[in-house]
Amino acid sequence: MKRLPFIVILLLSMFAAAQVDEGALWGKGMNSQQAPMPYPFLRESDVVWSTTLWKTIDLNEAFNQYIYFPIDTFRADDRKPLSYVIWDAVVAGEIPIYEDDDLKVPLDNALFVEQYTKADTVRLEIGYDDDDNELYEYSIRPRNFDAYDVKWYALREVWFIGKADTRQDSRRIALAPVKNTYRKFGDDEEGIYLGRIPIFWIPMQNPAVRRVLSQHTAYTDGFNSALQPSWDYVFVSQMYSAYVTRESNRYLREVTRYLTGIDAILEAEAIEEKVFEIGDDMWEY
Repeated sequence: MKRLPFIVILLLSMFAAAQVDEGALWGKGMNSQQAPMPYPFLRESDVVWSTTLWKTIDLNEAFNQYIYFPIDTFRADDRKPLSYVIWDAVVAGEIPIYEDDDLKVPLDNALFVEQYTKADTVRLEIGYDDDDNELYEYSIRPRNFDAYDVKWYALREVWFIGKADTRQDSRRIALAPVKNTYRKFGDDEEGIYLGRIPIFWIPMQNPAVRRVLSQHTAYTDGFNSALQPSWDYVFVSQMYSAYVTRESNRYLREVTRYLTGIDAILEAEAIEEKVFEIGDDMWEY
């Protein structure tokens, strides 16, 4: 009878080992099961000051490159860049998406995915006929979501000070993958450049969005490989570099609408510094 507990433990360990992937030393990490980080409860009447900032996360910056890579998702360790984590959830209908950063115009996931991945008809020149007229043939070129195209993220966040402890805090409200966008006309394969345009917006406070982000791992260079943070933790802790493009104002305009070059950069830095100074000034008597 004394051998029974040992046999039970052995069988359980054998069962656990069977759940581990062939190419792994252990099972999937805690991020695949963990819940989002809870925010402290906050009432509207508790807020004594707030402002909204719009920011850009540039994935070309060295600090942000862990958000962009790896582009190749066919890996044994199941690593995904943030863009694929979001896109896969959109395709599966797990998270809502919106057309605007105010989150007022919802998009139908299935219809959006169908339109976004709709194949293009391309005319290809194949030679000339006997009368020296150009000959063409048409081919169908499929379009897929490509993480390589997402070089920026647009972010809307709210900064506020609570009445109880006069502590400055912030919340991420909306996030959008951004890419260079072109409008094609006729047979022009490249088309006219329209600028950097958000693909869609996701509500960062939505429980479904936070659940998806909390269950996927962000592989950063500065962390222990065995203790990598979730994407939810990345945004709650603001583990990224971003610059201000706009603050809430009467004109609803971006910094680049009234300043350019180094002046725009200095203005963005001044806006962020002003926000932090307001938080510091609350402690002065």
